[in-house]
Amino acid sequence: MEVKTSLLDNMIGVGDMVLLEPLNEDSFIENLRKRFDHNEIYTYIGSVVISMNPYRSLPIFTPEKVEEYRNRNFYELSPHIYALADEAYRSLRDQDKDQCILITGESGAGKTEASKLVMSYVAAVCGRGQEVNKVKEQLLQSNPVLEAFGNAKTVRNDNSSRFGKYMDIEFDFKGDPLGGVISNYLLEKSRVCKQPRGERNFHIFYQLLSGASGDTLTKLKLDRDFSKYNYLSLDSATVNGLDDAASFRTVRNAMQIVGFMEDEVQLVLELVAAVLKLGNIEFKPESRVNGFDESRVKDKNDLKEMCELLGIEQSVLERAFSYRTVEAKMEKVSTTLNVAQAYYARDALAKNLYSRLFSWLVTRINESIKAQAKTRHKVMGVLDIYGFEIFEDNSFEQFIINYCNEKLQQIFIELTLREEQEEYVREGIEWTNIEYFNNAIICDLIENNQNGILAMLDEECLRPGTVTDDTFLDKLNTICAEHQHFESRLSKNSKFLTDHSLPHSCFRIQHYAGKVLYRVEGFVDKNNDLLYRDLSQAMYKATHSLMRQLFPEGNPAKVNLKRPPTAGFQFKASVGGLMRNLQTKNPNYIRCIKPNDKKAAHIFTDSLVCHQVRYLGLMENVRVRRAGYAFRQPYEPCLERYKMLCKQTWPHWRGPARDGVEVLLTDCSVPAEEFAYGRSKIFIRNPRTLFTLEERRRACLEDLATLIQKIYRGWKCRTHFLLLKKSQVVVAAWYRRYAQQKKYEKIKSATLVMQSFTRGWKARKILRQLKYEKRCKEAVTTIAAYWHGTQARMELRRLKTEARNKHAVSVIWAYWQGTKARRELRCLKEEARRKHAVAVIWAYWRGLQVRREYRKFFRANAGKKIYCFIIQRIMQKYFLGLKTTVPSMSPIDNTWSAQPYSFLEGAHTELRRIFHLWRCKKHRGQFTEEKKAVYEEKLEASEIFKNKKALYPSSVSQPFKGDYLEIHKNPKYQKLNSAVEEKVLLADVVNKINRANGKGSPRLFLLTKNNFVLADQKTGQVKASVPLPDLTSVSVSTQSDGFFALKLKEGSASAAKGDFLLNSEHLIEIITKLHRTWTTAADKDQINIDISDEFLVQFKQDKVCVKFIQGGPKNGTSAACKRKNNRLLEVSVPSSP
Repeated sequence: MEVKTSLLDNMIGVGDMVLLEPLNEDSFIENLRKRFDHNEIYTYIGSVVISMNPYRSLPIFTPEKVEEYRNRNFYELSPHIYALADEAYRSLRDQDKDQCILITGESGAGKTEASKLVMSYVAAVCGRGQEVNKVKEQLLQSNPVLEAFGNAKTVRNDNSSRFGKYMDIEFDFKGDPLGGVISNYLLEKSRVCKQPRGERNFHIFYQLLSGASGDTLTKLKLDRDFSKYNYLSLDSATVNGLDDAASFRTVRNAMQIVGFMEDEVQLVLELVAAVLKLGNIEFKPESRVNGFDESRVKDKNDLKEMCELLGIEQSVLERAFSYRTVEAKMEKVSTTLNVAQAYYARDALAKNLYSRLFSWLVTRINESIKAQAKTRHKVMGVLDIYGFEIFEDNSFEQFIINYCNEKLQQIFIELTLREEQEEYVREGIEWTNIEYFNNAIICDLIENNQNGILAMLDEECLRPGTVTDDTFLDKLNTICAEHQHFESRLSKNSKFLTDHSLPHSCFRIQHYAGKVLYRVEGFVDKNNDLLYRDLSQAMYKATHSLMRQLFPEGNPAKVNLKRPPTAGFQFKASVGGLMRNLQTKNPNYIRCIKPNDKKAAHIFTDSLVCHQVRYLGLMENVRVRRAGYAFRQPYEPCLERYKMLCKQTWPHWRGPARDGVEVLLTDCSVPAEEFAYGRSKIFIRNPRTLFTLEERRRACLEDLATLIQKIYRGWKCRTHFLLLKKSQVVVAAWYRRYAQQKKYEKIKSATLVMQSFTRGWKARKILRQLKYEKRCKEAVTTIAAYWHGTQARMELRRLKTEARNKHAVSVIWAYWQGTKARRELRCLKEEARRKHAVAVIWAYWRGLQVRREYRKFFRANAGKKIYCFIIQRIMQKYFLGLKTTVPSMSPIDNTWSAQPYSFLEGAHTELRRIFHLWRCKKHRGQFTEEKKAVYEEKLEASEIFKNKKALYPSSVSQPFKGDYLEIHKNPKYQKLNSAVEEKVLLADVVNKINRANGKGSPRLFLLTKNNFVLADQKTGQVKASVPLPDLTSVSVSTQSDGFFALKLKEGSASAAKGDFLLNSEHLIEIITKLHRTWTTAADKDQINIDISDEFLVQFKQDKVCVKFIQGGPKNGTSAACKRKNNRLLEVSVPSSP
């Protein structure tokens, strides 16, 4: 039986701050400290999770913990981030509500780790399958890539996110992930050129130099020594606990899993190396004749290597660092840059190059992880954005970051209050409005379109004339001096106050998290974020594959004189879009707190935690939650937990759960003003009431435990006694059986002894008698044997004498018969010799007479006549022989009888040719017009595919049928038959390959004289009708598969959705008929048929490579298509047997 625990069981401190009693700041901090000291880093405020950064690994994130919190009620177990992730996932999956998880807190509070835990939990509890696992792995592996390029070591955090990230994870109706979309906000690109003391540049620079192989560094023209690069700080180059070399291998592997090609990874690393080389370029002043200073590059080696990496002409980039071209209407003015301006241009190029590379990485990752299906998806958003920052020197970046946190705090207040109010309305409980601080006034101070700080900064940047940071501060003093949350030296002095902590070049804003002092130096330049047009155009001229994508404004043909939007305007618009997106989803909050500034475990700094609790508004959140009722719980678990407090509900309540709770509270004498009944939940106003019920439950559980112990002990003793009794009976039975067995065996042994003695005496007596009789018989037998032996020997001697006499007679007779036969044989031979001699003499005599009589006739024509006679006989014999050896009537039978005589060689060859022509004519005479067309198609198929495609030999013996669907006879295709007006030359079922997953969809393929048509197999509805002139080429592989691609003419109406990738069992016949029909319809020479194992197919706007490889699929013997990434489809073809 499963044992269920609760938030209130074995509680260290108070797991839910709503139940804290008394509620004040000191008790709040003390409760956090108590739980932190016992490794309880998570605490609830209702449905909000407070997460303390432990700065060490804890055994609370194991797979066992994932299963423990899976499909459990939010308050059923002790507080954990998995509980919130599970609640959000189940609400998305079961209730079809889009979710967002907002993770906020200071830098170093553990926001990035919290987002990883949420994503890993969702990945662990959702479905399984090859495609699902691939999507999950890609979503998880996008984190190491973005962390390498967007995170850096700061004084507060060794892995601080220097950009904001919002990821929308998309799910299908089953709750399985389909893909995701990542949005990034305000990368801190100023860190590329300069880092504060004790901090590092972005991780990727150190990982590349530490983890790349020697060959890779040589190709990138880099050295492992950090000190050789001006953009890398040396005081914090190595960080304890960070292995940059191992992290680089992790990043390379993650990029491969996400879908980056090897050449794309190389291109990215080349740009990273170019940024490092760019920082080493230094300038020197050079005076000109006109008196103006001009900058020149000191050492051109780094410039040369950078230009080689990016494929830029060195002279073009060197001029861009020395001159600036300003265009106004139709005029161009070129001015020289001094050394300071050249360094500004170098740093601006480095920041823009790295920032745009980071944006390209996010876009490239989105292409790989985006959902392929076009149906509506369920969405879970995870927001991991930089925390509130207060440094000694706060500039434009901190101002923008803190503005974003103000907006998040505003939406947190609004949504928390709204959620609380909606629950009371949903449950039918009265609601009392609660006073709380609304930071909308601070947001308005910053983002107001007329008098906001960002609006005035944009106005100052666009104002003609001399614009400096001081003029911007003067404008703020003029417009915002009376605002209660704005302070400056001038506004303080105007009120006759003196504040020596407020310098002249600074202003102070009272944020929700406290006062922050901002130095206006650099505000205007950072907001402008200008990159000289000469540098943009120089980058556009680079041969590097990514440069034209990163610097599209450098295209000389598309020069835009309009000023680009400022950084503040862009960030304000993106934050506005983020807020609108979050308001459409159900929010879930994780408030991260760091316990100390030393990044050490087991240290809890009260003042630091108190400051974070204040600016996060956690106390206000608790008060809002407790404004009406501090605790609420569904009726079923409430009755299940406290039913032992009432005799009527214990042990089982048979009625509705609400009635049981009413009976329970009435029996426990709980005052009516302390609780309220909702539609599905019981609401308890005061935590003391809940703790009273818990105390009574604990006491009741002790009594129940005592009763259970008593009953158990009695049962145990009775069971032991019955076992002893049963054992005694068994032992006694076995002993009695043993004793009787022994007695029986003793009697049996005595009886056997007596029987053996008696039987022995009788046996010996019989044996003596038998021995006597045997001796008598043996004596008689011996005497008889001797007598019989004597008689036998006498008879033998008589028989031997008689046999010798008979043998002598037989030998004499045989010799006499032999002599007589030899005499007769000699007589017969002599007579035969005489007869033969007479015959020979007579033959010679007759020949002599004939020669004498006919000698006069033979002398003239004897030789010629004999020759003709012999030739005639040979020819007669040759033709009669051909009659029996003539080959079959098949034209492909090449057999012919051997040549008997050399003088018949010409006649033999001519007869063979005449016979072959004759049987070919007879064979052609049997052909109908239809059969003749089929053979012509077979001949054309041979010309196209013979010795080019492995599938061709198996198709030779298969007749070309054409209409495999019998479309004119089948009533199922009557609608389709009427839609196609022309005669159908070929009708077959093919599979149309889907680019998203490589799977095929069955389609009907119809070929007519002027078009080919694709229709749905089930409904017969026409999906596509393409005129044959729009067809440009056909691509097939050399292997034994049935895949082929129909490529359409670019710009034609048929090519709007791209080319067709199809699979058919009758590929040879389809392409042969298509080739013949296209040639006739288009009146051209021939269609282009490309036979290759790798070709490109156009799908809408993208080109996808289709690659064929040997190696049979796991299931079956047919070819299988599989999507490797967005640009590659791989077809596995079984190996030929």
